[in-house]
Amino acid sequence: MATILIIEDEAAIRAPIAGAFREAGYSVSEAADGEAGLVSALRDHPDVILLDIILPKMHGIAMLQKLREDTWGRRVPVILLTNLSDSESVAGAIENGAYDFLVKKDWKPDEVVHMVAQRIKRSN
Repeated sequence: MATILIIEDEAAIRAPIAGAFREAGYSVSEAADGEAGLVSALRDHPDVILLDIILPKMHGIAMLQKLREDTWGRRVPVILLTNLSDSESVAGAIENGAYDFLVKKDWKPDEVVHMVAQRIKRSN
């Protein structure tokens, strides 16, 4: 099963998503800020990264830009989880290589797991 890295500063959001992935059999790692998320991603090479945009220590888009500077980091699918739904945020995410963009309030944890599973199947 794939490894998922969830980078989200709000534990009330991160924990249910991580739990849903674990229940579905995924290996999950978590980070509460952009700096820790970048370190974890570059060290552990997860199969998929779920990334919040508004993060402490390093903004999600800045973290994505730094991730894309790495040879491995250029290829990993990154799905942004955010409460920002304006077109400017979407455009910025796509420009920086986001694989997909999900508005948190529109998705339940089990739906996120299902969507990620479908994305993984398509990329294999």
